[in-house]
Amino acid sequence: MKKRTLATMLMASMTAVSLIGCGGGNAATQAAATTAAAETTTAAAAAAETTTAAPAEAQKELIKVGIINNDPNESGYRTANDADLKAMFTEENGYEASFAYSLKNDEQINAAQKFIQDEVDYLLLSAADTSGWDSVLQDAQNAGIGVILFDRTIDASEDLYLASIVSDMDKEGETAVNWLAGQGLDEYNVIHIQGVMGSAAQRGRTGALDAKVAAEASWNLVTQQTAEWNSEKAQQIVQSVIDSGTPFNVIYAENDDMAKGAVAALDKANISHGVGKDVIVMGFDCNKWALEELLAQNWNYDGQCNPFQASYIDAVIKKVEKGEELGEKVIIMDEKGFDATEITKEDVEKYGI
Repeated sequence: MKKRTLATMLMASMTAVSLIGCGGGNAATQAAATTAAAETTTAAAAAAETTTAAPAEAQKELIKVGIINNDPNESGYRTANDADLKAMFTEENGYEASFAYSLKNDEQINAAQKFIQDEVDYLLLSAADTSGWDSVLQDAQNAGIGVILFDRTIDASEDLYLASIVSDMDKEGETAVNWLAGQGLDEYNVIHIQGVMGSAAQRGRTGALDAKVAAEASWNLVTQQTAEWNSEKAQQIVQSVIDSGTPFNVIYAENDDMAKGAVAALDKANISHGVGKDVIVMGFDCNKWALEELLAQNWNYDGQCNPFQASYIDAVIKKVEKGEELGEKVIIMDEKGFDATEITKEDVEKYGI
């Protein structure tokens, strides 16, 4: 409709001008024609401005993001993390988002290379493993793609990414081990159930316990095995220790799902657990159901791992788009640990995911 109106106005302008050029009519007629031509030309120019400006506003380009994450079914934490990202990176919020999921580093790297080929504007990454990312991040940088890490750190030069919005996994481990040391046991015989080996969460939560065991003669690892964040595998590990008859008094599980699996094995063997019982149970991530286990004093400790990083990522992207300084490259999520003897119903509602 606008194009037809503009064409009609331009034709009228040309007709008026042609009357003057051919010398048609008297002076008064020529003057009137000149005025009409000027008015028509001005109107045509205004219409042209309107015609070109409106679609540009209406067709504002979406920011393309490629998001690489761990499997949402890995844990309650990861489900909440994925839902948070999907709620933020929508067309309504100005984004065109594509997602790729894997617990394997090589598959994540392949996904990253695909996103680079697709010419996304930003690559958002929660790496399955801390190593092996230098080459693909360099490719992203060469392609003008901004990389933002979330949830987990990687072993790569800070020059290769814009920002890192993560939990301090080392601190999570230290907080948990310090809490355990404060329980004042004469001897610590620990079943240590690890997450996916090489992940930042596994390394951070393992490192503090390893250091304590190495430093204290009264701290012993009954077993140290990975259950890869899986409840059933954790149950099998604990059941194997129970069947062997080896004494233990601590379950240190690196996420809530594995702690739940461990407790299932304890319950099957009628071994008491929780506050004032035979076995101390520790988990991480603060799933709501896990905090309710603390509240009921069936578990003893749960370490928080904050999954809600999407708003932080969005703020970084907005600053980059506006050409503003980013400030701190590493943004650490605020987190804490919960003790079953101190947790409240309000804590469960506020911090449970």
